[in-house]
Amino acid sequence: MKIGDRIKSRRKQLKLSVDELAKKLGKNRATIYRYESSEIENMPIDIIKPLAAALRVTPAFLMGWEDNENEIIKEPAEPYNFYPTAISAGLPLHVDGITENTVEEISLPDSALGKWAGCDDLFITKVNGDSMNKIIPDKSLIAVKPVELHQLKDGDIVVYSDGGDYSVKRFYQDEDNIIFRPDSHDMSFYDYVTSINNDDLVIHGKVVVYIVELD
Repeated sequence: MKIGDRIKSRRKQLKLSVDELAKKLGKNRATIYRYESSEIENMPIDIIKPLAAALRVTPAFLMGWEDNENEIIKEPAEPYNFYPTAISAGLPLHVDGITENTVEEISLPDSALGKWAGCDDLFITKVNGDSMNKIIPDKSLIAVKPVELHQLKDGDIVVYSDGGDYSVKRFYQDEDNIIFRPDSHDMSFYDYVTSINNDDLVIHGKVVVYIVELD
């Protein structure tokens, strides 16, 4: 099998688009297509290692020097920013703020994050409370991607703060009102409503992945 065929086959195994692979390598999609069509007969030595890493194989496997399945790296664990402060899944009251001083690192395998694996601006934190327990139980990890308000749609799960306190809820917008709604089996939780003009309101990001800890 030619190297281009190996690249294409492995990319499809990982369910990576051409654009996603190009982004991981800092290349454009035309270059990836050239790699996959074997137009570049002598692969530059400085691209072999990062290309193999992006495809989660060893350089030897990528180049066809080794066909052993042990050369396929199934579960790499990439580091992401982790905020050990638990985000409240209740009302945003008495929750320690997230600051640059509290950031740590956590390593998670690509399989846990799916298409968001390797996303540079993701941060990971933990949910505390039961107001989202229909889908995100207490103590679950969440992966949060920073977004702008205009990028959100009704029903998205977001991390927000109002005056320095943090919470996670479903987002809805009704004209100039922003509604943060629980999704809980406990009916005692209720909507938190504020104005779009609230200067203290900050949307920190959209929850794109949650990792549930089972008993």
